[in-house]
Amino acid sequence: MTNIVVIPDREALAQVSRIIRAEIIETSHKSEAMHLGGCLSCVDILVSLYFGVMSIRPDDPDWLERDRFILSKGHAALALYTVLAHRGYYPREQIDTFNKDQSRFTEHPIWKNLPGIDATTGSLGHGLGIACGMALAARINDKSYRTFILMSDGECEEGSVWEAALFAPVHPLGKLIAIIDYNKWQACGRSNEIMNLSPLSLKFSTFGWAAYEVDGHNIGAMLSLFRSILDSPDQRPVVIIAHTIKGKGVSFMEDDNNWHYRIPTAEEVMAAHRELDVL
Repeated sequence: MTNIVVIPDREALAQVSRIIRAEIIETSHKSEAMHLGGCLSCVDILVSLYFGVMSIRPDDPDWLERDRFILSKGHAALALYTVLAHRGYYPREQIDTFNKDQSRFTEHPIWKNLPGIDATTGSLGHGLGIACGMALAARINDKSYRTFILMSDGECEEGSVWEAALFAPVHPLGKLIAIIDYNKWQACGRSNEIMNLSPLSLKFSTFGWAAYEVDGHNIGAMLSLFRSILDSPDQRPVVIIAHTIKGKGVSFMEDDNNWHYRIPTAEEVMAAHRELDVL
């Protein structure tokens, strides 16, 4: 099987997102793993990228011309693992070992530990620098692949993010596309109450990036935006501020920061599945 780009049916992708959210919640319960809220906020972004935008071959994960992806918010690894399983990188059943001793499905992604993982992440703020290196390598070697990176809003408080943000426009890294999962929360509180992040898009555009904002749960809007960006001759690096909701998809989890660390009970898993209409 060789899949380079899947032609997206937006309604079908919305259903894929619901199923993936249900599986993430169930796995969090079984594995007693936290970071559920941040996993649920980025599902629609990952589904849009992997099912409608990125040039990849799940049966040849090291294909040299593939688009690269870095999950800089590595604590959302369970979301990435589940999307990769649905995209065909490995059987879904393997994720049942998530967060268990000796499992390849670690709480944060490890390069080469699994097919489809392009970088080890978890220590926040390092992903954008790695992505700059990958994008620069593509430019030097005259390669056409794009480098995508998904960051959290909280990690934009790291100084290393802004060093990379200064670097990218100078070279210029036009095939670098950064997406910020802007759910407005971090572990200890509201992101904009802990550091002065807003306005993020203006900060990046002032640094020389092409900056866009989008509803990070509207798959149709994201696909349209990605298409316009990929068709553009603009050679500036791109940042997309994706406005999202932590815990998206389940009413008693949405915008409740307790779900940064809370693990759902069996009863809550069932209630979530009913809301997601996957029973």
